Amino acid sequence: MSSWSDRPHTALVVDVQNDVVARAHDRDGVVGRIASLVDRARSNDVPVVWVQHHDDDLVQGSEAWRYVPELTQRESEPVVHKQYGGSFEGTDLEQVLAARRVGSLVVAGAQTDACIRSTVHGAFTRGYDVTLVGDAHTTDDLSAWGAPGPAEVVAHTNLYWSHQGAPGRTAAVVDTADVDFGTSGKSSQPVA
Repeated sequence: MSSWSDRPHTALVVDVQNDVVARAHDRDGVVGRIASLVDRARSNDVPVVWVQHHDDDLVQGSEAWRYVPELTQRESEPVVHKQYGGSFEGTDLEQVLAARRVGSLVVAGAQTDACIRSTVHGAFTRGYDVTLVGDAHTTDDLSAWGAPGPAEVVAHTNLYWSHQGAPGRTAAVVDTADVDFGTSGKSSQPVA
């Protein structure tokens, strides 16, 4: 249960822009799994919140900035525009979630070691239950700069996130097939 007793709902938070996943590990597989999550969330009346980053390298309105064509945002679904890695920093994400009485997040997208990591940590420290979809986030190969390979980055993030804990909050890692939005908009049982 999240830190808020008056926020019983779950939202799916998605961050998948063209240029961000253009060279990402298992790009097509991850995007396909995210598409299935979006469909399942909509079928269960779970809000889908789209996050869209912009900066000097990812110019707002450009093709690189747009969402991947496999994912289509509905007009009724909010878009949170951000300029920092974390989706809560300098954005209206908190207000978007509060208006929908959301206390639990299911997070998917890219990049694992930047925006996704910042968003899950930011949500958790703000009192949200956070489920990271273990097979629905990805990153580029940054091993030329000393990072582990992308599969290892994803695996390590899944490992440490599955062991997070804090008073009144839960963190979990589940695969796409195991995310259960259910009719109440609650994600599958998190691991404390």
